[in-house]
Amino acid sequence: MSAPTRTRADDRSGRAADGRRPQHDQAPSLHRNDDSAIGTIKRGLRLSPEFAKGLWLTLIFAMVATAGKVIVPIAVQQIIDNGIATTDGPDLGFVTRMVATCAVLLVVTMICSFLMNLRLYRATESGLATLRRKAFRHVHDLSVLTQNSERKGALVSRVTGDVDQISHFMQWGGLLLLVSTGQLLVATTLMAIYSWELTLVVWVCFLPLLFGVRWLQKLLSKAYLKVRERTGDMLGAIGETVMGAAVIRAHGVEERTADRIDTTVLATRKAQVKAQRLSMAVSPFAEIVAAIANAAVVLVGVGLGVGGDLTAGQLIAFLFLMTLFVQPMMMATEIFNEAQNAIAGWRRVLGVLDTVPDIADPGEAGRVLPRGPVRVDFDHVTYSYPEGPVVLDDISVRITPGTRLAVVGETGSGKTTFVKLLTRLMDPESGTVRLDDTDLREVAFSSLRSRVVMVPQEGFLFDSSLGDNIRFARPESTDAELEAAVTELGLADWLGSLAHGLDTPVGQRGESLSAGERQLVALVRAYIADPDLLVLDEATSAVDPHTEMRIQRALDRLTRGRTSVAIAHRLSTAEAADRVLVFDDGRIVQSGSHDELVERPGVYADLYASWVRSSA
Repeated sequence: MSAPTRTRADDRSGRAADGRRPQHDQAPSLHRNDDSAIGTIKRGLRLSPEFAKGLWLTLIFAMVATAGKVIVPIAVQQIIDNGIATTDGPDLGFVTRMVATCAVLLVVTMICSFLMNLRLYRATESGLATLRRKAFRHVHDLSVLTQNSERKGALVSRVTGDVDQISHFMQWGGLLLLVSTGQLLVATTLMAIYSWELTLVVWVCFLPLLFGVRWLQKLLSKAYLKVRERTGDMLGAIGETVMGAAVIRAHGVEERTADRIDTTVLATRKAQVKAQRLSMAVSPFAEIVAAIANAAVVLVGVGLGVGGDLTAGQLIAFLFLMTLFVQPMMMATEIFNEAQNAIAGWRRVLGVLDTVPDIADPGEAGRVLPRGPVRVDFDHVTYSYPEGPVVLDDISVRITPGTRLAVVGETGSGKTTFVKLLTRLMDPESGTVRLDDTDLREVAFSSLRSRVVMVPQEGFLFDSSLGDNIRFARPESTDAELEAAVTELGLADWLGSLAHGLDTPVGQRGESLSAGERQLVALVRAYIADPDLLVLDEATSAVDPHTEMRIQRALDRLTRGRTSVAIAHRLSTAEAADRVLVFDDGRIVQSGSHDELVERPGVYADLYASWVRSSA
């Protein structure tokens, strides 16, 4: 390769000028979002515009519902001052009119409160559904390397538990915050109309509490972020334990596993208790402040009444209004508690969305390649995992169209990394992988995934029927097409041996089938996908000889006329290949047919001898 071309490839690999990878390539773990509380909320609302849809109408209903809370205090004041304590005696007509008016206004308030709740719930669920979809899809966009840096249970926690925490706040705490803020403003305004002096007394009593809450917010923010992290750790550990139950029982490590689960549960409890202790510190202080404020209002109010500046009805109404004022202050602890928990959850979800996918779909700019025989070129490809040694070192090789290629080598020699680069599950650190002269990084994912299909070592099956799992790559396939595919691969006898045929339930992760049968399903699924390049990761490993024969027969028919690359851990795969690449310590040390390589002293001859001895 010429120097200019090599430089261009290095530039496209995403490495900085000093040779280091960008941050998202160096650190695959999902990083923490460090925005302020307000900044986090603003970003969250921008990501879910449904929250603000029709908000103006919801606010109108909220204002009416909140204003309705002062109807009773006003009615009490009017009835006492103008209906009862009059010079001409009680005016029952005035009292009746005030009670009737109060009843009508309360009904209007109730209707507005219902409509406010309904609209808020709808907007919240729509916004959270959008947030869940974005987070879930982004998790799938992340590279395998990034996904593997965090346990699956913790990832699920981010997309489900953390979003549920936001949902709880938006539908309970958010509603209460909206109503309480309005209630506080309306109560303060009306109190000031009745007596600015008493209103000043109330605020002087409560100002220290407000400053204390602001200081506590910083501590709670850290505490609840720790709660969400510990919850994610706990769910990750529990998920691993459930999925690995058979291994745990086989090795008799139930007690050790239980201790591990206990550790994560206790760590979660400790974080929760610490956060709750901080949040509840406000409640006793708020109660003391409320008691002092009530006593001060009574004392000062009586003095103002004696001086003729305040009527009995106004003082009683003020005490009613003060109850409306104190309620939001007392609820501030719970609202604040839920808000910090929700913000911590929002930060973790944003942490997922902020993680830059290092394997990105070029999108509309991506090239769509025509179908047909595939040629693959590795041009001076080098790769190393973050903080690790070089796994592939300056690999250059061409795979011609229609070639059945076997990749062999000892564990850790680089063969698995080779096929991951070939399928663009990872991108090279330097150099270029080309498909028909086109850099894989320039090929649209839709085109790449239709042309290149990988059959992993353990074919993952979904908890559905056998037919649904086979047609996963092409949902429109009919049962007749599936049966034809099974027959063409020489597996009709196997399908016929299943009691329910294509309707056979496979169970969770395909556990109702044997390992070999799961591999057969994966091969039929690949055949239905009809790829131009087929990549097989140890497709015949860990199966019995009879199943291996079935798999090998299916592979012969599946790879016919296609370019295929198979990681071979068994002699039969290498023998059936047109060409064998031998990897050792990240380099291709031998290349040729099976017959040629057996005759040459070297790594392949040693592997072949080992295979023969193990099968004897």
